[in-house]
Amino acid sequence: MRSLCALTVSGVVSAFAFLLVTGSYLNDGPVLVQLGPGHGVHAGDLLVLAGWAVSMVALAALVLVPRRDGFPSRR
Repeated sequence: MRSLCALTVSGVVSAFAFLLVTGSYLNDGPVLVQLGPGHGVHAGDLLVLAGWAVSMVALAALVLVPRRDGFPSRR
């Protein structure tokens, strides 16, 4: 169940991050890397990608670290 929940949350977080990185919003910030005409990596994209990475590490820790609450794991 924990793996299914983590997979669901990771899918939602990844979709939101994709929408933020590919979209246009007020606080894009300056273009750091130009990828093409009208496309590039903005300073705001780095914050989105950092948040996504931290979220993925936290979800992996929830799934991979064994429970320590005294209850046996149901596997």
